[in-house]
Amino acid sequence: MSGATLLATWFGAGLLRPAPGTWGSFAALPFGWALAWWGGWPALLAGAILVFAVGVWAADVHCRAVGRHDASEVVIDEVAGQWLTLLPAAIVAGTPSLAHLGAGFLLFRIFDVAKPWPCSLLDRKVKGGLGVMIDDVAAGVYGAAMLALLIWIGAMG
Repeated sequence: MSGATLLATWFGAGLLRPAPGTWGSFAALPFGWALAWWGGWPALLAGAILVFAVGVWAADVHCRAVGRHDASEVVIDEVAGQWLTLLPAAIVAGTPSLAHLGAGFLLFRIFDVAKPWPCSLLDRKVKGGLGVMIDDVAAGVYGAAMLALLIWIGAMG
């Protein structure tokens, strides 16, 4: 397995079936938690930015190698989006709780699958590695907004 494929599939999580995107999001959680535990929200944000940048490259290389745009096994985009979704919890709590992780996971998956505007537009219009990554980042922003709202209204500790 090439380095690009290893990263694009988030160390093989994207090869799990069914629902590789769900497995990729789930596999992102312990890494996101560890980043927040280690360095708080700045480390989680820096990690999301780094994973996004590496993901643009890795997704592009892998998708060209297999001849498919946004190949289902590419889940590094879920990692970046999942970590963005967890940012409000890291800002408020330092290290996200299990409740934060669960809610963040569900919220991100809902927005990633539903692809509300502009996620759907970005998914259709932007090509290459950037196109693979950008719609999940947008879904992550929606997930973060909803998680922040839940925290703000007191539904989450």
